[in-house]
Amino acid sequence: MFTVREDTTLVGISELRTNFDRVLEALTRNKVLLERRNKPLAVIVPIEKYNHMEELIEMIEDAGLGYLAKERDLKSRPQDYLDIDTAERKLKARK
Repeated sequence: MFTVREDTTLVGISELRTNFDRVLEALTRNKVLLERRNKPLAVIVPIEKYNHMEELIEMIEDAGLGYLAKERDLKSRPQDYLDIDTAERKLKARK
């Protein structure tokens, strides 16, 4: 196990098995990059960082969907939309 950057520690899978406590301790300071046969396999990050990454991904997805919705709205015409009664009839007809 060794730190390659100030925020990343490399750990081999066999070392993870034998030094699990040391790896968990390293995780308090750094993300841990797991390797098998000198090839990256997975990254372990503290739960706080993971939650933050998930929030960022969600925000990016929401922004992307909002952009798509705005683009569709700008390109659409009133006749492209269905009123609620017509939409309900079409949905019932599909059943």
